[in-house]
Amino acid sequence: MFKNIELKMQKKIVLVTFLFIPTILISLFMIYPIINLVALSFTSWDGLNPTKTFVGLKNFKKIIFDSPEVWVSLKNNAVYFAGHLLFIPIELFLAFLLDNRVRCSKMFKTITFLPYIINTVAVACMFIFLFSSQDGVLNSMLQFFHLNKIGWLSDPEIVNYSLTGVSIWKFSGIHIILFLAAFQSLPTDMIEASIIDGASTFKQFYHIVLPNIKPVVEIVLFLNVRGALQIFDIPYVMTSGGPNHASETFTLQTINTAFQYQNFGLACAMAIVLMIIIIIFSIIQKKLFNLKG
Repeated sequence: MFKNIELKMQKKIVLVTFLFIPTILISLFMIYPIINLVALSFTSWDGLNPTKTFVGLKNFKKIIFDSPEVWVSLKNNAVYFAGHLLFIPIELFLAFLLDNRVRCSKMFKTITFLPYIINTVAVACMFIFLFSSQDGVLNSMLQFFHLNKIGWLSDPEIVNYSLTGVSIWKFSGIHIILFLAAFQSLPTDMIEASIIDGASTFKQFYHIVLPNIKPVVEIVLFLNVRGALQIFDIPYVMTSGGPNHASETFTLQTINTAFQYQNFGLACAMAIVLMIIIIIFSIIQKKLFNLKG
């Protein structure tokens, strides 16, 4: 009897110990920063002065009603979202091909995933050379065909499309691998039964494959929304938000507000707005998928 009680106590101690450390870490690195972020969003603070002036909802009012540049930056983010969204069918098709339907599929899988693991700064520097107005590869090709040069990164009308192309090149690999993993988890008997029934490849994909990989499609769409709204490193390294703020994204504007203009209270409010937008989009996406299901 005493041994059973002792064993139960040991199990409780082990359980509490294993739960205590993750709880402390989550509280220290997630919950406390979020609480502090919310508190700072209601203040006017330059990041250095120990005094923080409470301003209430003034920062949020400024973001929504008095900062047209915020809406311009969100419009720039929308270009990234639309570009990745339109590329999802292509990613699905490439994953479908890589699912042992092409020769040397292992080599192509590695090549597909390689851009994702390359450092983003290195990718940005590589594409800066590619897009260069003076001696860039793309403009050299245009000159070879006697066409005019294009300001890929200097023209406000096309700079966001150029940066979106870089983002698609870097991040599509992880989407393709996720789709590929979903394809490989499908039960083979369903596909074999459809083949016996004479279903075409398109019908197999539309009626069997797509409904069964819906959770993965939902994950990729969420990654698309979150990534498009949080994009920072590619525009920062390649254009620094230029020309004339034409490629400035919401996150880049938030960073500049905090560290360049020393308005940490407003920057924290912008971060809160960003979190709310992501949550709203995820809720809408969840409801849409439930309706289709």
